[in-house]
Amino acid sequence: MKIYVVYDSEGEHTKKLAEAIAEGAGEHGAADVLIDHVSQADIRKLEEMDAIIWGCPGHFGTISSGLKTWIDRLGYLWAEGKLINKIGAVFCTTATTHGGLEATMLNLITPMLHQGMMIVGLPGNVPENALYGSYYGAGITCPVDSDELIGEEGLELGRALGRRVAQVTDRFTAGQ
Repeated sequence: MKIYVVYDSEGEHTKKLAEAIAEGAGEHGAADVLIDHVSQADIRKLEEMDAIIWGCPGHFGTISSGLKTWIDRLGYLWAEGKLINKIGAVFCTTATTHGGLEATMLNLITPMLHQGMMIVGLPGNVPENALYGSYYGAGITCPVDSDELIGEEGLELGRALGRRVAQVTDRFTAGQ
């Protein structure tokens, strides 16, 4: 199964989260995981994928302009139904505790739903998500005054999302 992680990152926080997600997905033996910064991401690869995970820093509760511009180029895939029944998941980083993580993730999910994708989040019984995360995806607060880009708790949440996407994708593709 093929999983594509696409991210926008300005201060390396979101890149680290994307790498943790790719690492978690890659733990599944059948997963072929690709990861690209949005400036390098190829929209033509998307129709070959079984799962697509995209994320960005939250900008005032919405998608970063870099990822939004990339998503806006997916119109022909929508018109041809090329992403229908692909597994989708999202992630986000913000600088403050109430910086719009969930609003940004909901904004990231919306284009996936328009494409006919099936969204995978993190349920509350996932131990890494029980007290720290969000049900919509992996949302991490990365304070600008901290020396570390993302704490271990955030990296583990990212790995948990990657593992969950790989597990759901494997079950879905096995049933086709």
